[in-house]
Amino acid sequence: MPLHPDVEAFLELVTLGREVGLHQPMHELEVAQARSEFEASAGVLDPDPPRDTAVVRTVIPTRDGNGIEARLYRAPQCPGAGCPVILYFHGGGFVVGSLDSHDSVCRRLSAATGHAVLAPAYRLAPEHRFPTATHDSVDAALWLSANAQALGLDATHMVVAGDSAGATLATVLAQLAAVGEEGLSVQPVAQLLFYPVTDVSRKRDSHQRYGQGFLLETATLDWFYQHYLDNVAQRQDARVSPLLRTVPADLAPAYVNIAEFDPLADEGLAYAEALKASGVQVTLKVEQGATHDFLRMTGISSQSTQVYAAVAQWLEEQSAPERR
Repeated sequence: MPLHPDVEAFLELVTLGREVGLHQPMHELEVAQARSEFEASAGVLDPDPPRDTAVVRTVIPTRDGNGIEARLYRAPQCPGAGCPVILYFHGGGFVVGSLDSHDSVCRRLSAATGHAVLAPAYRLAPEHRFPTATHDSVDAALWLSANAQALGLDATHMVVAGDSAGATLATVLAQLAAVGEEGLSVQPVAQLLFYPVTDVSRKRDSHQRYGQGFLLETATLDWFYQHYLDNVAQRQDARVSPLLRTVPADLAPAYVNIAEFDPLADEGLAYAEALKASGVQVTLKVEQGATHDFLRMTGISSQSTQVYAAVAQWLEEQSAPERR
């Protein structure tokens, strides 16, 4: 299928901006500038997210004695007590991305699903290299479990979710919980994995097909990994490349949502197949004509709006047996 017309028009503008010198590829920028431009892009990609969502700011303590900022989102239909919760990790290659860059995503997820959304601002590289982001995600899950009742949340109905590198953190968190590592006693009931990074140890064919000119580029991915990892050997660590871990059979059901025109497409497909092979319940959806980062593109394409509706329906189906 060709690119969605709206996405194709957007990419043409990106290309034109590079040609006239208004923009540079992310991997040619300094980290601070890359972060600033990525955060600013949120206002272009989705300028009008739901505004009636209540947002509470908090700080989550980390194992090294520091703290990370977090936001708790509640749409109007989310009940005041016992609300199911999505623990959401933003994308950005472990180097860029923030609570602001994904504010619209969290608002839309809460509004569409009726879940509260807790979004932690895990620490980024190169200031905080691997495994800090993984440790922060685990600490956020433990904090949520300990404080859920006081927050009016139901941690026994926790969904782990994320996009891109954030989906990697969600994937690893689900795996660790399934095998009882890191003190994770509460199992997530579901996973929402949007265009996840699952194996940085190799490049698959989708890198050749879509590694340049389709928003996320292979050179940018390499730039991310160089900032995030201390050495090549760490690419083999299952907390970096969760596809390399033997998938626990009792892993939570997973909704794997990938983009057709994405260098990460093949590793997302490979992880979905690995889940199925281990007996995990998997719903795989490929967004035809879409690129990486489609979750943030509701202001660009109506296709992205439909993504949230599909996720909400899937979560509703997952909880349906409990009401029978």
